[in-house]
Amino acid sequence: MEFTLKNQDATSAILSVNIQEADYSALVEKQLKNFRQKANIPGFRPGMVPMGLIKKQYGTAVKAEEINKLLQTKIFEYIRENKIDMLGEPLPIEEQQANINMVEDKEFTFEFEIALAPKFDAVLDKNDALAYYKIQPTDEMIQGQVNAYAQRCGEYKQVEAYENGDMLKGTLTEAVENGVVVREAVMMPSYMKNDDQKALFAGAKVNDIVTFNPFTAFDGNEAELASLLKVEKSEVAAHNGEFTFAVSEITRFVASEINQNVFDAAFGKDAVKSEEEFRAKIAEQFEARFEVESDYKLLMDTREYLMSKVGKLEFNEAILRRIMDANKAEGENVSEEEFQKSLTELRWHLVKEQLARKFEVKIDDNDVLAVAKDATRDQFAQYGMANVPEDLLENYAKEMLKQEKTREALINRAVDVKLIQAIKGAVTLNEEKVSVEDFNKKVSENA
Repeated sequence: MEFTLKNQDATSAILSVNIQEADYSALVEKQLKNFRQKANIPGFRPGMVPMGLIKKQYGTAVKAEEINKLLQTKIFEYIRENKIDMLGEPLPIEEQQANINMVEDKEFTFEFEIALAPKFDAVLDKNDALAYYKIQPTDEMIQGQVNAYAQRCGEYKQVEAYENGDMLKGTLTEAVENGVVVREAVMMPSYMKNDDQKALFAGAKVNDIVTFNPFTAFDGNEAELASLLKVEKSEVAAHNGEFTFAVSEITRFVASEINQNVFDAAFGKDAVKSEEEFRAKIAEQFEARFEVESDYKLLMDTREYLMSKVGKLEFNEAILRRIMDANKAEGENVSEEEFQKSLTELRWHLVKEQLARKFEVKIDDNDVLAVAKDATRDQFAQYGMANVPEDLLENYAKEMLKQEKTREALINRAVDVKLIQAIKGAVTLNEEKVSVEDFNKKVSENA
C-alpha cells in the first residue's frame, strides 16, 4: 500500500492511496472462508458449499468491505505517524472513485480531500497582562451562611405564646352538635391560605381557645382539610362552618446560638474555635467557590485576547462544509449560522490545543477524579454540608464518571483546570477585588 500526500494550498491536500491485490487478498480469503462455514444454501450441508459459489455470490461485496476497512485503518495510521494536522475526516473524491471497478480491478487508487489545520503561533508570557477578578463575599452573604448553619443546629422548644411559623397542638372541635372532634390535632397557621383566618391565631397562648373556619382558612383544599379534620375527602364540604381550637401546646423551632456545636457541625470537631474564625472560614468557602468563576472568566478573557493576537485563521471552508454536511441527517445541510459558529469554536479549539501542548498540559484518571470530587463537593456545599468525608465524595464522584457524557465533560474540565493554572503562571495578572454584582456585570458584558 502506497500513500502520496500533495498539498493543494496551505489549507488543503489530496491524499492518494494505492492498494495492490497483495494488500487485501488474504483478508478477503479469510472472510470468504467464514462465509462458507456459516452459509445456509439449499442443496449443501453447512460448511460444504463450494468456494466458487461463495465467491460468486459474496466475493465482490466482501472485497469492497475489506478494502474499505483496510483503507480506514491505514489512512488514520498514516496521518497519525506523519503528524498531519488534519481537520475532520478525509473526504473521498467521488468523481475519481466513480471510475473504480470493484468486480474486475485488482489494483485500486483512492483519492481523498483533506482539510489542513492553519499554521499559527499562540504565545503567552509575562509581556501579556490580563485582569484577574477576586470576588469578595459581602457581610450579608457571610451572615446568611452563619444563620443557615445556626438553623441546621437548631431545636424545637415549647413556648407560651404563638408567633408566625410555630406549630400548635390541641383539640379541634366543630361548633355543631355531634360535630367533628380531633384530639391532639397539629396545625401550623402560617400555612393557611386566608390571611384573616391566619390573623386569628396571632399571640394565642397555651390554654387559649381560638374560633376559626378551617374551610375558609385552607381555601377548601380537600387534601389539607381531610388530613386536619380526619375525614374522607368526599366529606370535607360538609364541614364548612366554624371550629374551636383549644391550644394545649406551642412548639417553635429555635436556631442555635453561635457556639462550638455549630462550629463543629460546619467544619469538623475543633477546626474552628471562635466566631471570628468561623466567619473567616465561611469567607474562605465563598472565596474558594468564587475562584472557580474567576478562573473561568480568565480563560474566557484569554480566549478573546489570544484570538485577537493570533488573528484570522484561514480554513478550506468548502471541505469543512462538506464534512459538517456529512454529519447531518440525510438531506439536511448545515446552515450558515451554524457553520460560522462552528468555525469560531474551531479557531478557539486549535488555539487552546496548541497552548496545552506548549504548557505540557496532561491529565490522567486522578485529575479527572479530582474534578469530579470538586463538583460533588460543590453540590454538597449548596446544602450546607461542608465537611463531607472524602470516601463519600469519592464514591459519588465515581458514580458521576460512569455516565459517558458527564465523564467527557469532566475530562474537558480537567484540561481547563490545568490550562488555567498554566496561564496564571505564564502571564502578568492584574488582580482586582470586585463584588459579586460587579463581577456578574463584567461577565454579562462579554457574553
